[in-house]
This record gives sequence, structure tokens and C-alpha cells, in this order.
Amino acid sequence: MTALALTPVQPDEADIHAAVEALPHIKSYLAEHPDSVIRLVVADGPQETLEVPRGAVELLARVLAHMAAGQGVSVVPAHAELTTQQAADLLNVSRPFLIGLLDAGEIEYRKVGKHRRIKAQSLLAHMARDDQERREAADELTRLNQDMGLL
Repeated sequence: MTALALTPVQPDEADIHAAVEALPHIKSYLAEHPDSVIRLVVADGPQETLEVPRGAVELLARVLAHMAAGQGVSVVPAHAELTTQQAADLLNVSRPFLIGLLDAGEIEYRKVGKHRRIKAQSLLAHMARDDQERREAADELTRLNQDMGLL
């Protein structure tokens, strides 16, 4: 996987507006149509119908939600293997910090010669665990503040 594949698409104002407009329509369609294959009609030129898997349209809805919020979006296959630098960039940490997480067993990886390779799936699982731990810590701090009458 090249670094280019991880470069997020940053939406501009026109992209954000288009995403905001399209998102409710796609969500509504998905809610009303449980089909496993969705037919899209291409409006340009002669009318053409494309059949795409439902999962692709659901993924499109997620992409549009992030774009509508002004966030950059990247698509990384779950089975992709990342270099330590790519993984560090996705976590927004330094490479040495990531190596520490790997050596501590926080994130699964494998060695290819002297180099470490991290499955995107393992990295995403770590990110989800870390987010959950942060939420729990914030909830605990809120409870403590309430118990002490500070909130």
C-alpha cells in the first residue's frame, strides 16, 4: 500500500454543500429499501443503470457524513498492511511511540524481515479500544465531579 492511498480527500465548501444535500436522500433510500443490490441511474447522456452492492452505498453514506462535517476521508481496505510510519500517521502519533505500542502488545503486527507490518484491522481495533477507554475515563471524571458537587 502506498502513502498516496492513505492521503485523505479534503472537502472544499462545494463538496461539503453537496455532501450535506445528498446524505439525507441516501440515508432515506437505504432505510426504505432493504435490497442487497442497489440500482443507480446515471443522468448524463443516455440513461444507464449501475448495480452496486448495498455495502458500497452504505460506505458512501459514511463518507458523505464525514465530508458534510468538513472532515477529510481515506479508504483503507481492512486487510491492508501498513508500514509503521503509515500506522503512526493514522494514529497521529510519532513512529517511536507507535513502536512502543507494538512492543507492548497493544497492536498486533508481523515482521517482514526487519520491518514491522500492521494490519489496518488491528490498528482500527486498537483505535476503537482506545476511544472506549477514553470515554469511560471521561465518564468517571464526570461522576467524580458530580459527587464532589463541582458540576
